[in-house]
Amino acid sequence: MEAAIIIYLAIVVLLIVSLWKIYSKANKPGWACLIPIYNIIVLLRIIGKPWWWIFLLLIPIVNIVFAIWMTNLLSKSFGKNEGFTIGLLFLPFVFYPLLGFGEAKYNGPAGTH
Repeated sequence: MEAAIIIYLAIVVLLIVSLWKIYSKANKPGWACLIPIYNIIVLLRIIGKPWWWIFLLLIPIVNIVFAIWMTNLLSKSFGKNEGFTIGLLFLPFVFYPLLGFGEAKYNGPAGTH
């Protein structure tokens, strides 16, 4: 039981540190990933979408579609493709660290720059 808790906490810390690094690569404050709601607003800035999208994340079913779309836009913002998006969705503990600590560079919202 204790081993499972330690593994879980290690994965949580890894994901937080990875998000911090991703935000920093996008020239946003890394600590922003720790603040509920504000972290989504900053993420929306990173992917180039308006702040009011946060309300779409409150609507059941619609929130799933927009969360997947936001993840895809995050991938594209760092020069990755839809295959990487699938990795972010299904293996976040592998792909978020790859995005944060890997060679990926922030290319602007959805890779527009």
